[in-house]
Amino acid sequence: MSDSSASLKVDKDFRIGEVDPRLYGSFIEHLGRAVYGGIYEPGHPAADGQGFRADVLELVKELRVPIVRYPGGNFVSGFNWEDSVGPAEGRKRRLDLAWRTIETNAFGLNEFMDWCRKAGTAPMMAVNLGTRGPHEARELVEYANHPGGTYLSDLRVGHGYRDPHGIKVWCLGNEMDGPWQMGGKTAAEYGRTALESAKMMKWVDPSIELVACGSSGTYMPTYPEWEATVLDHTYDHVEYISLHRYYENHKDDSATFLARSLDMDEFIKTIVGVCDYIKGKKRSKKNVFLSFDEWNVWYHSNETDKKLTPWQIAPPQLEDVYNHQDALVVGCMLISMLKRADRVKMACMAQLVNVIAPIMTENGGRAWRQTIYYPYLHASVFGRGTALVPLVQSPKYDCKEFTDVPYIEAVAVHNEADGEVTVFAVNRHLSEPLQLEIDLRSFNKSALIEHLAMTSDDLYAANTADVPERVKPYRAVGTVAGGAPGSFAAKLPKASWNVLRFKT
Repeated sequence: MSDSSASLKVDKDFRIGEVDPRLYGSFIEHLGRAVYGGIYEPGHPAADGQGFRADVLELVKELRVPIVRYPGGNFVSGFNWEDSVGPAEGRKRRLDLAWRTIETNAFGLNEFMDWCRKAGTAPMMAVNLGTRGPHEARELVEYANHPGGTYLSDLRVGHGYRDPHGIKVWCLGNEMDGPWQMGGKTAAEYGRTALESAKMMKWVDPSIELVACGSSGTYMPTYPEWEATVLDHTYDHVEYISLHRYYENHKDDSATFLARSLDMDEFIKTIVGVCDYIKGKKRSKKNVFLSFDEWNVWYHSNETDKKLTPWQIAPPQLEDVYNHQDALVVGCMLISMLKRADRVKMACMAQLVNVIAPIMTENGGRAWRQTIYYPYLHASVFGRGTALVPLVQSPKYDCKEFTDVPYIEAVAVHNEADGEVTVFAVNRHLSEPLQLEIDLRSFNKSALIEHLAMTSDDLYAANTADVPERVKPYRAVGTVAGGAPGSFAAKLPKASWNVLRFKT
């Protein structure tokens, strides 16, 4: 192997695990223009009879988003769910202390459920364990999921929803270790609250799955002791623990920025270790899985957001305009999660529309795809099946915060039902293309379907309303079969995201 080449070998019998489709979930919070002006804008030329933007719905359906977390995020820790149901004209306006805005509650729980049905996605509902607790959490489950014959389930029926919503996945609060969180708690306080909430919620509906709050990030002083304490309380009652991580490039150091997913790899490895430690401590036969229910690149909008006037309705907050290198980092993060598909079973790109999002809109105007839309799209569409162990040999580099960073980050997914293997690969090299030798000899026969690549001579190139396709994938040429059956050679452009699809 030379400095200008790398290799990837995968074997159909060397499996990481099945990819849960919910790995490609997303997130809608009552924050900025995610709801109002994003998925919901009555009066927009593309709005349907319920005020849902049809142009946005089409972009969401293209992504095949399997699950969407709602209504927060930090917002949920001050959320009174009762404010968001019933006749719209009777709903209360509230100060949202999380984001210092006014929440009109014009869009609420039942509207979100209607939107999910139209988008072809499932809800991941978060309950308020900040300013509220187990009683309100179990009441919300009863309102949403109980068939009828009680005050709360009949209240839902009276609101026009005879059939239960059947929400299966519930988050037990949000970032409860954070001092920025309304009703923030110590690990022991939260663990006890989450335990009692979980018990009562499952007594109402034993079929639901629950996500306990993990650390808000690896930078928290209580990480990872927080996870150990919380799971010590909740292990027998929850199915998942959450991870949250955002990456930034404030120092304009592209080499370090593109290596950030190595930190994500370590984060996942550490939390898997904590889960298994508590499993051993409790002599349990059950695995707790990981829900990476907030992840993305986030830094472009930080300074602008500091200048916002408080107490507006749906101001433009967290509206990062993503460039090409941001898309490469997103691609690397997707690969990191696929490399632990045995334990990372759910994930939510935060967020879906306008707020640090793959989809952007104008109020009353256009909608378009940001650069990060494309790796998310490709992984969601082509990354279904079984993740395979990637044996990668690659030249490496050092940067300010990491050493031995492989230029090539890659993983493969085998979709046995469709007879396809898809390789996702990022070339981190900022100035040189790299040749990737791909060995698929364990599959009897294989042929290239297509090689999609996304690159740009300008790392800072972005898509806008006026130039919505400045950065987008194209069908690459030059990928050829090698000398041995099942071997291929692909030229990966400098600083590129690549999808190589093979028929087997």
